[in-house]
Amino acid sequence: MSLPHAILTALLEKPSSGLELTRRFDRSIGYFWSATHQQIYRELGRLEGDGLIRTLPSEKPARGRRKEYEVLPAGREELARWAAEPQAPRTVRDPLLLRLRAAAVVGGVGLEDELRRHLELHRAQLAEYDAIERRDFPPAPDRPREDRLRHIVLRAGIELETFWTTWLTGALDELAGAPDQAGTAP
Repeated sequence: MSLPHAILTALLEKPSSGLELTRRFDRSIGYFWSATHQQIYRELGRLEGDGLIRTLPSEKPARGRRKEYEVLPAGREELARWAAEPQAPRTVRDPLLLRLRAAAVVGGVGLEDELRRHLELHRAQLAEYDAIERRDFPPAPDRPREDRLRHIVLRAGIELETFWTTWLTGALDELAGAPDQAGTAP
């Protein structure tokens, strides 16, 4: 996924100012595609320059007012084109996994503390996703397709966090039983 497409998605859901968009990213799209305030504003300028979005007209004076953006037909077409194109699965790039591999070579003092810290972070994220699911997606067989797609995205987050909590628990259990705690051979 690319930032322009994430912004087009968010703006099609609701026209917004850059500040509102940044806040919405923090509460939704940002769970799986993060962007800083500066990146969002820079991309809004590019999208506007490319004719994919426009600033909504306002009766307020230009100075000091928030610009609200909406997606133009060309932006909707670009997003539809991008959403339909095939994409290969991405390889996992996680610094923790690389650090574990490095610890196998140079030793890993304190590694278990870092694994426990990650476990707690993933448990907290899982709890947050579960709360969102209970609040926003109660059982309803006649849910519109758009809501089912949003729920599928949330379920992906829940399943990923479930994977990480299970994997980290297993890794900690395995390391607790290892005779070589310091990473050096006997």
